[in-house]
Amino acid sequence: MIEINQVSMHYRIQRENIKSLKEFVVNVIKHKINYDEFCALDNISIQINQGEVVGIIGNNGAGKSTLLKLIAGVLTPTRGEIHVKGTIAPMLELGAGFDHDLTARENIYLNGAILGYSKEFLESKYDQIVEFSELHDFMEQPIRTFSSGMLMRLAFSIATIIEPEILIVDEILSVGDAHFAEKSAQRMKSLMSGGTTVIMVSHVLKQIEQLCDRVIWLEKGQVVLDGNAMEVCNVYRSKL
Repeated sequence: MIEINQVSMHYRIQRENIKSLKEFVVNVIKHKINYDEFCALDNISIQINQGEVVGIIGNNGAGKSTLLKLIAGVLTPTRGEIHVKGTIAPMLELGAGFDHDLTARENIYLNGAILGYSKEFLESKYDQIVEFSELHDFMEQPIRTFSSGMLMRLAFSIATIIEPEILIVDEILSVGDAHFAEKSAQRMKSLMSGGTTVIMVSHVLKQIEQLCDRVIWLEKGQVVLDGNAMEVCNVYRSKL
C-alpha cells in the first residue's frame, strides 16, 4: 500500500529573528538572510502492506509527524520517492481549517471539503456526524463558543465518517472527555478491524502496543528498529 524509497526531508531554518515583511525584504536586498539546514528524515526506506497497523515511535523531533505528512501528501520529500495506493484519510491536525465565526453545521461542510468530501456525501452523512459528535443542541452555534473538547468531538466525527483504505493518525486518540475518548477509540478499532491500513503516531506506548501489529522506531530522522510491536516497544522503553 505504501512504499517509501530512500526518502530525505530537509528544512531551511532562518537564523535571523525577523519580525516584519519590510525587515525581511530589506535583509533580502542586503543579502543578510542566512539559513541553517535541518534534516528531519535521512534516507529512509519503508514498505507498509495492506491491512497492517503500524505505529511510529520516537522522541520529539525524531521525524514522526514529518513522515506522516509526507505519506499524506501534505509535504514533498527533498529526495526520494513515496508511492501510495488507495484512498487516504489523514487525521493530522483535527479541526484544521475550521472557521470559528461559522456555525458547527457550516463547519461540517467546510472541514469536510478540506478533507476531500463532496457536498452530496456530507449531506448524506450529516445526521451520522451530528449523532456521533453528540452536539445536537449546538449545531447552529458559532464554534468560537465551543470548548476545545467540543471542537475535537466535531472534528473527529467529520474525519472518521468514511472507511478509507489508508488511515493516518497523529496523536489524536484521546478526544474530549473520558466517555467520548472511549467512543472514539472504539471507532478507531472498528476502522482498523475492517482491513484499513493504519499508520499512527503516539507517545503512549501502551496505546501503540494495544493497537499496532508493527512498530517503527525513528530517531534523528533514521529508522532505529522496525518489527513486532511489543518487541520494539520493549527495546525503546529500555532506552528511555
